[in-house]
Amino acid sequence: MRLLAISDLHLANATNRDALAQLPHHGDDWLIVAGDVAERMDHIRDAFALLTRLFARVIFVPGNHDLWTVREEHPAESPLGGEAKYRALIALAREFGVVTPEDPYPVWTGPGGPCIVAPLFLLYDYSFRPPEITREELISWSREGSAVCADEILLDPAPHDSREAWCARRCDETQARLEALDPSLQTILVNHYPLRHELVRIPRIPRFSPWCGTKRTEDWHVRFNARVAIYGHLHVRRTDIRDGTRFEEVSLGYPRQWDQSRGLLPYLREILPGPQGG
Repeated sequence: MRLLAISDLHLANATNRDALAQLPHHGDDWLIVAGDVAERMDHIRDAFALLTRLFARVIFVPGNHDLWTVREEHPAESPLGGEAKYRALIALAREFGVVTPEDPYPVWTGPGGPCIVAPLFLLYDYSFRPPEITREELISWSREGSAVCADEILLDPAPHDSREAWCARRCDETQARLEALDPSLQTILVNHYPLRHELVRIPRIPRFSPWCGTKRTEDWHVRFNARVAIYGHLHVRRTDIRDGTRFEEVSLGYPRQWDQSRGLLPYLREILPGPQGG
């Protein structure tokens, strides 16, 4: 019985869909999916249907691609965006019994437990930009580095005034929930974005960092007794230790970013009991 994690499946790509379909049954294992499953709801539905057959429990947090306003394959009405798209994702996940940020946090009692697994939906507020770059200068500065995120077109914050406002609300609500947890139990914090700015290491597009999180969460791993903090978004798989907390970037990525000859199975990161059972 293991707690596993992956993110950034990006199932718009047929190569990734085919690889996902080849995963074997995992018995009592749990799977954390840390966002960016797909842009289209039909692809997300197919993923939930498959993964809930393969794993004893599936836990999901949305990424920015999951929230994009896009035309579905057979649109019956105007495409969903903003809070409406988020609520539709939650409803879809619940159809399959997938745990979401809106549900009670489950407790992992398998090897390495007990730990509270806390799926978070926090977004970003551009605070990961350099201190000398103002919010008004941000887009032009990022454009100079060919790093402006497509969210600026496709991620609608409605009904919130801005993505920053949506992020602030999510952080407020989530912080209150985390503060109410049993402090004697360790947590597994799951967010699509890294909780700390220093973990954003993307040398190909360094000016993409403003779309990668919020500084409000810099100390959450300490404040909320995190044994492990799981994230994706960066497409740079790595493990870091900070203040005794293990930070795991667990993304798969686009087909060019992973070894297709190995299949998808090796990219499922073991969170607990942990690497080599440690």
